[in-house]
Amino acid sequence: MKKFLVPFVFIFSLSFLHAQDLKLKSVPDFFKNPVDGNFLSVTGVATNSKGHIFVFNKGTYQLMEFDTKGNYIRSIGKGLFMAPHGLRIDKDDNIWTTDLDAHTVLKFDPEGKLQMVLGNYGTSGQYDSTRHMVLFFKPADIAFGSNDDLYIADGYGNSRIVQLDKNGKFIRAWGEFGEKSGQFNNPHNIVIDSKGDIFVADRHNSRIQVFSKEGNFKSSWNSDVVGKPWGLTITPNDEIYMSDGDAERVLKLDTKGNVLATFNKGPGNEQGQFRAAHGIAVGKNNDLYVTEVLNWRVQKFIIEE
Repeated sequence: MKKFLVPFVFIFSLSFLHAQDLKLKSVPDFFKNPVDGNFLSVTGVATNSKGHIFVFNKGTYQLMEFDTKGNYIRSIGKGLFMAPHGLRIDKDDNIWTTDLDAHTVLKFDPEGKLQMVLGNYGTSGQYDSTRHMVLFFKPADIAFGSNDDLYIADGYGNSRIVQLDKNGKFIRAWGEFGEKSGQFNNPHNIVIDSKGDIFVADRHNSRIQVFSKEGNFKSSWNSDVVGKPWGLTITPNDEIYMSDGDAERVLKLDTKGNVLATFNKGPGNEQGQFRAAHGIAVGKNNDLYVTEVLNWRVQKFIIEE
């Protein structure tokens, strides 16, 4: 045991030797919730082209929209969600959600109208009996290819990535439960860079795996580099921000797996601290949003270069 622990700590420290401090300035009390719309166990956050912020949580209003100043605008999809989890907004401002207990992925248009249901509400699996319809087992997240293909991290149950076309037609799936390259133990978040490479937060394996758009394994960034990735977001400049809900910190990485900067004020409920840092998003004007499952909040930060 001693022979294992010593080199592990040494390698871990080297990976952060040249990383700078990530300069984040917190914005306290940013969100102005309605009196009957408190956040509860917040999991997802995303921003649209207007800079509006969308928050996915288990409270009275599960999918909420706020303007650029944090003022509450509306609630979307009332009564449609069982266990809110993943939230993403595509380039056309369509809103996509994943639901752990409903085993579904939903698409809403920018007006909040339901446009597409993927999966079978309340039914888990991989395919239906005819294999004409893809099922999910606690899907965690979704990402979008440059041609609008859908990549779903499926997730807590199936330990795979499912690729569909923009209309929901099955293209391929890859992965299974395990620790080997291309296997997963809770593929929890997924993002795609400008070249089409796919980055998967393989949460319980404490690594980020990188794949081609066809699902071919390319590389893995292990725990000595990234710790335990919970949430991922990527900027148009291919900067990756990662939340680590175990270490309660935020990392900034490049697409080669180098840690560029870290933000870590430790666990707690003060500004800049986290309890189960989960979803993460970058909005306009270098604004960063981090959700917390246990503190029941979303923190807004200004990224100071």
